[in-house]
Amino acid sequence: MKAIICTKSGKPEVLKLSEVEKPIPKPNEILVKVSASSVTRGDVFLRKISRFIIVPLGMLFGFKAMEITGVEFAGVVEDTGNQVTGFKKGDQVFGTTTGLKFGGNAEYVCVPEKRKSGVVIKKPAAISFVDAAALPVGGMTALHLLKKGNISKDQKVLVYGASGSVGTYAVQLAKYFGAEVTGVCSTNNLDLVKSIGADKVIDYTKEDFTKSRNSYDVIFDAVGKITKSGCKNVLRENGIYLTIKHPTSEKTEYLTLLCELIENGKIKPVIDRIFLLEEVVEAHRYVEMGHKKGNVVVTLGKF
Repeated sequence: MKAIICTKSGKPEVLKLSEVEKPIPKPNEILVKVSASSVTRGDVFLRKISRFIIVPLGMLFGFKAMEITGVEFAGVVEDTGNQVTGFKKGDQVFGTTTGLKFGGNAEYVCVPEKRKSGVVIKKPAAISFVDAAALPVGGMTALHLLKKGNISKDQKVLVYGASGSVGTYAVQLAKYFGAEVTGVCSTNNLDLVKSIGADKVIDYTKEDFTKSRNSYDVIFDAVGKITKSGCKNVLRENGIYLTIKHPTSEKTEYLTLLCELIENGKIKPVIDRIFLLEEVVEAHRYVEMGHKKGNVVVTLGKF
């Protein structure tokens, strides 16, 4: 099968489209024929991180360098191990490869039916493979952190980096929870952030929100570029600061809820660009520029 292999850290060119052996599912695994996957900021980080750092991380925390890239996938079950009970051949599924060595930037991927670090669920027919592949990481990260914020109706929430993957989901989820949402982004992305439900938008190239007279119950840093101390003038007393630098977790119930919200028209994945598997190097270059809107998807064949 074709797959994107990463055997060393460095620039996008270290990624190689290669022919590798098609995986065989273990007793607790499903084999998925991949229709779509993605390239995330996390993928770029994993590609760039030094192997001298990964080795000690592996010894201390069980962290694994991904030999095949891609932490999100969507596709069709082609085979199952003999211990699998929740999936069958022909099921449309999607999820993450978090914690695994072999990712979704390939024609096939094997994932455990159940594991602590990642999730896989059945894909509703109403959600396309492209949208499904763009949902898990950004959607679950935003949902997990906003749940920590315990957002209630009519609270004021500011999302910094509102046009990225996590940010676009955070804006929509905060609105779903009943908040008044202000999105902070660049000039080019103001219309996008308005279109997904932000009540107000701030162009960070023209206005510093930390010097505003407005204050917020929750400030959500969706890009890891601001600090709690820097927001103290606009964060209300007992207000909550959230950041993607905080640990998050992937849960089946998170992904299931996100599916329901998409089906009911409450949220939608924002897709910036779609690349072919053969174009993953170009996709990494684009994501690394830091200007993507929402998500970047990689497709394999029909979707």
